[in-house]
Amino acid sequence: MPHRAPGSPQRGARSYLTGRAIEYYRPSGHPAIRDLIDHGFQAFNAGRLGEACRIFADKMLAPKNDTTIGLTVAGAMTPAGLGGCVIAMMERGLVDFIISTGANLYHDLHYALNFTLRRGSPFLDDRALFAAGVIRIYDVLFPATVLLETDAYIRDFLVRSGLDGPVSTSEFHYRLGQDLIKRRPGCEEHSVVARAAQLGVPIYTSSPGDSSIGMNVAWHELMTGGRLMMDPNLDVNEVCAIILAGKKNGCVILGGGSPKNFYLQGQPTLWEVYGIPKGGNDYFIQITTDQVVWGGLSGATPSEAVSWGKVNPGVLPDTVVAYCDSTIAFPLFCEYAVGSAHGERPRKELYHQRETLVAELRRQGRAAHAKRSKTRKRRRA
Repeated sequence: MPHRAPGSPQRGARSYLTGRAIEYYRPSGHPAIRDLIDHGFQAFNAGRLGEACRIFADKMLAPKNDTTIGLTVAGAMTPAGLGGCVIAMMERGLVDFIISTGANLYHDLHYALNFTLRRGSPFLDDRALFAAGVIRIYDVLFPATVLLETDAYIRDFLVRSGLDGPVSTSEFHYRLGQDLIKRRPGCEEHSVVARAAQLGVPIYTSSPGDSSIGMNVAWHELMTGGRLMMDPNLDVNEVCAIILAGKKNGCVILGGGSPKNFYLQGQPTLWEVYGIPKGGNDYFIQITTDQVVWGGLSGATPSEAVSWGKVNPGVLPDTVVAYCDSTIAFPLFCEYAVGSAHGERPRKELYHQRETLVAELRRQGRAAHAKRSKTRKRRRA
């Protein structure tokens, strides 16, 4: 077979695209799920998931703790329909900001643009799928034209947005979400990017070039001379400023990878680089299939994070790693949270506070720098 790029679905594509549409699942807080987790999930990783649910619902969401909660998302969560869980958590104020792989946000755009991803099989012949113009993400199938038309929307957005020069990824995603709402009314009901823009929830991408969104931004620069650049320095400082402002801080980590580290590096950035002794996270929840024995970041435990200043050493009882598939565990986790006594909080709308928060980071950072400089001078003397 001669090589060619996937394009319009070819003859036979329809035979692969007969499965049920994958829709964004919205948790409702069903009491039967809470009963199952509290009484049926008693030991091993079921016990750890139950522990994670209770830490989140009873402590992180408690009004007296006023915890600023970051959600990090790796893996293919949106193609699997978990964007609805994220939307529900944002709507209820249970997640204050998000750090995601670009791929999850790119595939979220398919839902905003009313394209359909379908249930399929992981055991199909990928050569036949390629010939038919069908894309596979494990057991998720969709026509290759979905990619092409989503790419076209992004490139058109880049032109009409007028974005030029360095921006944070939070600003880029906010502007993209606003554009979707304007051009696709109602899409915010089934798009994380659009709903986050509407609710003022900032979304960051730790490696913006590592996705189809970044690929199209690169095209925009090369082909049009556009000077838009997603500046990681802005992202680092915004996330650090959000963490610094939090009365307490906690994270929910799906998978691991770059989003996990990008969040957790905030605490070391504050004490190690800026000289601000904020202290580590008060709560740490991770749902992952990676293990610590391989030495990879995704499997790094909360106790290891203590040595870096990422987790407060006195709060290890409020940290847990559940070794589960996120596509199974996260919907259960969200059902538990939504149905809890603190299943709704006032939203912080941190996107609209970024400039004020960064200004405070700058003020404290300069004061700490001056103090360090005086200390070094005294030591030299």
